[in-house]
Amino acid sequence: QVQLVESGGRSVEAGDSLRLSCAVSGGTFSSYSMGWFRRAPGKEREIVAAISGAGGSTWYGDSVKGRFIISRDNAKSTVYLQMTSLKPEDTAVYYCAAHTRPRVVVTSWEYDYWGQGTQVTVSS
Repeated sequence: QVQLVESGGRSVEAGDSLRLSCAVSGGTFSSYSMGWFRRAPGKEREIVAAISGAGGSTWYGDSVKGRFIISRDNAKSTVYLQMTSLKPEDTAVYYCAAHTRPRVVVTSWEYDYWGQGTQVTVSS
């Protein structure tokens, strides 16, 4: 069974930086593409960023492009989301998800496993 555990979420101020981590156990991590999603209060879940199995291909949502960076360490079975220049509108529960093929996918229904989420709160 594949399990995903996010960490790193906390309350910060606008302009701060934060790095989220997602540790994956079970399965073959390097063969999975990974994604970060978020759900803000009163809004639908949206994809933030995604990365291919080998890490050579990435995708970013328009709202975070230039501010967030997704990366992975296959030796540690961990995916990261480095967030900079945080804004109050980045406040959300952030989830990581795994797709059991190496290519990048950007729709939530294509992801097979999900973490429990970590709260990020950005105050102005």
